[in-house]
Amino acid sequence: MKHFPFLLKPAVKDYLWGGSRLNDEFNLNIPVSPFAEAWVCSTHLDGCSYVPDYNCSLPEILAKYPEYLGTHVLQLTGGKPELPILIKLIDARSDLSVQVHPDDEYAGKFEGQWGKTEMWYVVGAKPDSRLVYGFNQDVNKSTVIKAINDKEINTLLNYVPVHKDDVFYIESGTVHAIGAGCLIAEIQQSSNITYRLYDYDRVDKQGNHRELHVKKALDVAKMTSSITPRQPMRVLKYESGCASELLARCKYFQVERMLLNTENRILTEFSTGTNSFHALLCVDGCGVLFGDGFMINFFKGDCVFVPSESINLKLHGRAQFLNISC
Repeated sequence: MKHFPFLLKPAVKDYLWGGSRLNDEFNLNIPVSPFAEAWVCSTHLDGCSYVPDYNCSLPEILAKYPEYLGTHVLQLTGGKPELPILIKLIDARSDLSVQVHPDDEYAGKFEGQWGKTEMWYVVGAKPDSRLVYGFNQDVNKSTVIKAINDKEINTLLNYVPVHKDDVFYIESGTVHAIGAGCLIAEIQQSSNITYRLYDYDRVDKQGNHRELHVKKALDVAKMTSSITPRQPMRVLKYESGCASELLARCKYFQVERMLLNTENRILTEFSTGTNSFHALLCVDGCGVLFGDGFMINFFKGDCVFVPSESINLKLHGRAQFLNISC
C-alpha cells in the first residue's frame, strides 16, 4: 500500500533570545514574540508537530501508522513509532547561551533520553555573525569554572565567522553557541537536553536568571582545543530540473540540499523506499509536490512529511529545500 505525504505545523518556542524573522521571512504567521524556534518536524514531548489535514499530532499519526517511518528508523528506535530526529528553524536575535549536549550513554543514564548530536545549515546570517565551536585551547574543569566566575569565558571559546549556506556538524560533547544574527535550520537527535555553561547574566520575563548546569556540562564537554571547522567540499549532482548535494551523513540522520528549478523543464521525480521517511524543509522559494491525484503547495518555511513507501511524486517550482532522512 502506497502512502501520501502531508504538511506539518510546527511547535513554537518563545525563548528570550529569539527575534521575528521566522514570521518576517518564512511562511509561518504565528502570533508569538519573541519567536525563537519552530520545531517543524518533531515527536518530542516538549514540542510535537501537528498535522492539520488529520487534525492530530505527528506522534498520533505515527502511532497509528508506524510503517510511515520505514524499517531502518524502527530499528533505530527499538520498534517505537517515534522520530529519532528533531528538525528546527532557529532565529537568534541575540547570542544563545554557551552550552553543550551529552552523548547517548550519559543522557540515557542521567536523563532518560537520547543524547544530542546536531547539524546546522545557515539559512541566513548578518555580516558580523559568528558562532562558538569548542574551546580555543586545551582546558580543564577548574580553568573553565574560574573563567565563568570571572565572566571571562569568552577568552577560552573558539569563535567562527558564519555565512549563508555554511554547514556545521556539532557532535555531542562539543561546547557551542549560535551567535546573534544567525538564521539556522537545525537537524538533531530527538532530545531536549541542554547543559548551559554561561548565559551572559540574562533574566527571563519574570526577572529570573536562567539555570546553569556547569557540573553536568563539564562532565560531558570535550576539553581539548577544537580545530576551526572548514566548510567541506560540496559536489552538486545534476538531474533534469534539480541539483542536489550531500550536507551531512551520520548514524542519526542524512541531510541533502536540493535546488529545484523546473521552469520550462520537465518535472523532477521524488520517491522513497522502505528504509526511511523523508522530511522536506523548504528554505527558499516555493513549488508543488504532487502525484496520483494528490497535490501539496509548499512555500518557504513549510515542512512536508513524506512517509516510507510513498506514492510516486513529482516536484515543480523554483525552490531550495533540505531533504532529511534516517
